[in-house]
Amino acid sequence: MSVRRRLTTATGAVLLTLTVAGCSGLGRTAVGPVTYETRGEKVVRVMSPPVKGCHRLPLGATRVENGTLIDLILYRTPHCRGEDTIYLPTNSTDQIAPNTLPWRSYSLVH
Repeated sequence: MSVRRRLTTATGAVLLTLTVAGCSGLGRTAVGPVTYETRGEKVVRVMSPPVKGCHRLPLGATRVENGTLIDLILYRTPHCRGEDTIYLPTNSTDQIAPNTLPWRSYSLVH
């Protein structure tokens, strides 16, 4: 292997390492919208929410549409805890039954 070829390979490896390191600090997002409707029939759309963390639905949601490329878990509590949850796959919708608590938060499955 020539010196020039080794130098080119080493330079490529360094650039690849720097690119990966630079991108890994960026927060990943779910591509697409999470759209929800409140009891007052107000429609809210969140575009590409972060993959990590708990996302609150401050007004509560009676209907949630997952238009992202990642599945969701919906919670009746504001802190993504509790047993009364529902798994909402990508490109699907859930609507609460009459006289039940609204969804208060969601997390993304990753």
